[in-house]
Amino acid sequence: MTTINVLSQNMVNKIAAGEVVERPASAVKEMMENSMDAGATRVAVEVEDGGKKLIRVSDNGCGMDADDVVLAFTPHATSKITTDDDLFAIETLGFRGEALASIASVSQVEIVSRPSEAIEAARLEISAGKQSPVTPASSSCGTTITLRNLFFNTPARRKFLRTANTEMGHIIEQFTRIALANTETHLSLTHNGRTVHDLPAGQTLQQRIGLLFSSELADALFPVNRKEHDIEITGLIAHPQQSRTGAQWQYIFLNGRHIRDRFIGHAIREAYRGMVEINRRPVVFLFLRMPPADVDVNVHPAKTEVRFSNSNMVHSQVLAAIRDRLLSSDLTMPLRGGNLASLPVGPSSSQSTDADSSRDGQEHQERVRQAMADFFKSSASRQTAANNRPLGHTPVRAVPAQGEFSKPPLAPDDASPVETPESPPVSAGPTPTAEQYADRHIEGERACTDEIGPVLQIHNTYIVTQTEDGFVIIDQHALHERILYEELTRQLDRGPLAAQRRLIPEVVDVTAEQIAGAENHTELLAGMGITIEQFGPRSIAVQSFPVLLDKADPGEFVRDLLDLFLERAGSLSREELIHHVLDMMACKAAVKAGDPLSDAEIRALLAQRRLIQQSGTCPHGRPTTIRLSLAELEKQFKRT
Repeated sequence: MTTINVLSQNMVNKIAAGEVVERPASAVKEMMENSMDAGATRVAVEVEDGGKKLIRVSDNGCGMDADDVVLAFTPHATSKITTDDDLFAIETLGFRGEALASIASVSQVEIVSRPSEAIEAARLEISAGKQSPVTPASSSCGTTITLRNLFFNTPARRKFLRTANTEMGHIIEQFTRIALANTETHLSLTHNGRTVHDLPAGQTLQQRIGLLFSSELADALFPVNRKEHDIEITGLIAHPQQSRTGAQWQYIFLNGRHIRDRFIGHAIREAYRGMVEINRRPVVFLFLRMPPADVDVNVHPAKTEVRFSNSNMVHSQVLAAIRDRLLSSDLTMPLRGGNLASLPVGPSSSQSTDADSSRDGQEHQERVRQAMADFFKSSASRQTAANNRPLGHTPVRAVPAQGEFSKPPLAPDDASPVETPESPPVSAGPTPTAEQYADRHIEGERACTDEIGPVLQIHNTYIVTQTEDGFVIIDQHALHERILYEELTRQLDRGPLAAQRRLIPEVVDVTAEQIAGAENHTELLAGMGITIEQFGPRSIAVQSFPVLLDKADPGEFVRDLLDLFLERAGSLSREELIHHVLDMMACKAAVKAGDPLSDAEIRALLAQRRLIQQSGTCPHGRPTTIRLSLAELEKQFKRT
């Protein structure tokens, strides 16, 4: 008795669908790529319920007659290759001929197609792989494929689909990739009857990036152009200060196909090495063209991975193209920071005078000194208020309107609290200077500071202090980051973080995918003291922001936070996600390497170190302190 069964063709197609059609976005990708291969100059994508209910892709491509319409849904039937040699000269996006058959096996499909030479179109309906007879129909030239109820006959697959917003976010990402690679094509995307994107044909890459992402990002891009050893590299790369927390902002295309490649990814990191923080990723839009015979695109079911015949050559060319462009550009950032529109996009036409540089440096030091004083002052005042208020009570403070120049703006901690029926006003009292508060704080922590010996700051980055048996070297940023992280954790255990409402909300340009991510994490954002509201189809307004982050740029922080949501969606538990968010908050608010500190500020920071549990490492796991004993020091000087 045989135990081996030959699977039915429908079962084979369902198994193939598991590789090719992971979610609605996968079907959108395959159908749009077919439209591109058909020579379409106009493609419209309509989606309902995140693609779970309906996906419709209409194009004005070459179309198909009745016979080809039937063959198109036959497994491994394709018009794009005919011989073995064609596999080594693939210039189309699709070529396997398995996508449509796989999609039709797990959904209800209707296709209407008409070539330019035909007088009528052909309509074919397929449900779970079962075809109905082809019938004539009326249609303009091109093809329209309508997909309904994806995975309706495979409930085990359907239950793994996420919310409509999450699935729509993945669809937008696939649409974006194809839109970036086909700027000559008019593309549109609608969801539940609402237009998400409407991209006119004939745009430049920079214009299309401006519509898909933001005009601020588009204005901060440098062009890249290099051709050598049969490899042509073009595209746009962002200023290092435009780096993001996730690698999803790196769009790499090979011969018009979006790919992911570890060699290219490493080349990008190396090109920006020393220009961006170690935990951030640069923003790039790169387009590579090379002979099809030099690359194998048939190594991944979704065709997102490729194999180069000479990967080292590709790596070196990408590295040289980006690095040369960065080194030939003026990357100087204005000290005020955060203003994307002021980013340089080429060689500077003027240079600052020595007097201007000196004055800017003094202003920078004063801001750092005030930031440290504000932190220690607000830390103590918040702790006192927390001990006197009911559990879960969160004071909401007002901030001054931006643009009022008739009088100096109040610092957030000096602003009058907003009176609400639920909470009495809290008086902040007179504001001490940085030195006054540092002295006051040291008096309050006398038990700790009495033990602090001589201190020294080295290169405005490291603090050296004496111990009983030697000395320690402390990374000021890493230590301050740990202190802030533990304070944020304690505050969150008591309830939502203290927030201040902005009189003028910070408006941030975001993608539709980021808006969907924000909607999925509204409760988490509220707990962190962040309130955002949609402000138009592609913008959000930051209405309130955590008190502890009063020196951070709300727009930049919220953008990075939404990037984190997109990158780690579904891969982290709620507790892990909260840890990453608190991590970001602490890193943004902490004093930076290179910031000069006064003696009082250093001692206040070291006093706080004695009061936290895990002072040996920062939240990222990096050491905050290196200890050297007298015995080790004497050994180095050969005194023993």
